[in-house]
Amino acid sequence: MSRPGLREMKREATAQALAEAAFDLAKARGLDGFVIDDVVERAGYSRRTFANHYSCKEAAVASVAYSGIDAAVSALEDVSSDVPLLDAIHAVLRLQLTTETLSRMREVIRLSREFPSLEPYVHHVQHRMRLEAEQRLRLVAADRYPPTYVSLLFGALYGMVSSALEGLVDVRLPGDTSSGPGSLEFDQFLDVAFKHLRSGF
Repeated sequence: MSRPGLREMKREATAQALAEAAFDLAKARGLDGFVIDDVVERAGYSRRTFANHYSCKEAAVASVAYSGIDAAVSALEDVSSDVPLLDAIHAVLRLQLTTETLSRMREVIRLSREFPSLEPYVHHVQHRMRLEAEQRLRLVAADRYPPTYVSLLFGALYGMVSSALEGLVDVRLPGDTSSGPGSLEFDQFLDVAFKHLRSGF
């Protein structure tokens, strides 16, 4: 599968730097506590560069958390085709969905609840990443699995991760002291979820 060229990699790095600057400012000051000029000053770019990547500060903040999902799907490209798809996905999620990535995702969702103007941008990024991730998963699966299987599997995986990030299931990340006594560590949650995926509900 083709890898992005140097120009595209630089573009992605610039977009990520701007997104991280906006995200850090949102965490520190709230979404109403900074403007685009603060973002570009913090990231070391111009307003024109910002405009080449994002329509507003909300769009930049929303995009920061989902690079982890993108990285997880990219990692699947390097897994041997001899490994069953479900096993490969399980292993990749364990490695790629790090504490930092998951914490960012949770924080963006929390910010969107606190600042409603952010919510539609979060939904847009989630939708875009879901479509891209499913398309890339289809390429990884190639002709080894029927298209219906891949779609259903991806839908189940997406719902599984979303339930943990949105607080529908009490999943505790390392260093998280806010969860209740019956909460699951994220790795435990993955084991339970994949057990159901393999054997049914």
